[in-house]
Amino acid sequence: MTRVKRGVTAHQRHKKVLELTKGFVGGRRRLYKSANETAMRALSNAYRHRKTRKRDFHRLWIVRINAAARLEGLSYSQLMHGLKLAGIELDRKVLADLALQDVDSFRAIVAQAQAAQPVTA
Repeated sequence: MTRVKRGVTAHQRHKKVLELTKGFVGGRRRLYKSANETAMRALSNAYRHRKTRKRDFHRLWIVRINAAARLEGLSYSQLMHGLKLAGIELDRKVLADLALQDVDSFRAIVAQAQAAQPVTA
């Protein structure tokens, strides 16, 4: 059996990892072993945080909608219930954007949500 020299393969593998760690500081960029550990951790964090970013934005939208709704005299839950009764199907992303950018349309939507709710004595 012939001898296989593995220098080229190892060099390619190391180069691939070191390219992933471009922009890191010190040995985390230059030394293969620490760069590999850092890259693996960075990739796992990136995967996990792609999921949490969605949750974070959902929470942010709810906070913004709640703040804008309270300025109009409704709580977040009352507003969402009124929107459901009024048949207005806007998602939280759009509502939060309206609350920030276009206050007049948000007020109109809140007014429709208030009108759709039953009057309690």
